[in-house]
Amino acid sequence: MRRSYQSRKLERHSRKQAELLLVPMIDIFTVLVTFLLMTAVFSRTVILQLNLPAAQAEFKEPPPGLVLEIMVRQNQLVVSDRNSGPLASIPDTAKGHDYETLTDYLKRVKAKFPEKTEATILLEPQTPYDQVVQVMDHVRVFEQGKGADVVQAELFPDISMGDAPMGDAAAAGAPAAGAHP
Repeated sequence: MRRSYQSRKLERHSRKQAELLLVPMIDIFTVLVTFLLMTAVFSRTVILQLNLPAAQAEFKEPPPGLVLEIMVRQNQLVVSDRNSGPLASIPDTAKGHDYETLTDYLKRVKAKFPEKTEATILLEPQTPYDQVVQVMDHVRVFEQGKGADVVQAELFPDISMGDAPMGDAAAAGAPAAGAHP
């Protein structure tokens, strides 16, 4: 039975328009959002505030006293005072930079200048990120105590960063790490 063109046309015009049902779509989005929130990984991010030098800042005469700088070289760490020059040179061990000796030396500096909280870390080009983080951690705080009674004590938490001067000329006249600041 073949229908005529007229009857098919009449049937097309007499159809009802389909309604758009939003309830199933809302249900799907609700389940999707719930699933995404439950499976999302919320990581804890630690943020350290770094003080970068201001662009074209006016030069001011620094107050008398210590201006602590830690230079991260490829084969050593150099602790110096910007005003008087190198204070200590800490050569690398077989495992790399000697962070424990750095911490011990900075403890002695902190004992002599307890009000100081600022330190500048000067990096050579191509310094690995892990070394930067290790030096920052050892300059900011040190751990005191043993076992479960470990407490972190503050050294120099206000850290600025910059580029180390080229060459080892600044570190050549530095005394050994055992010298007093």
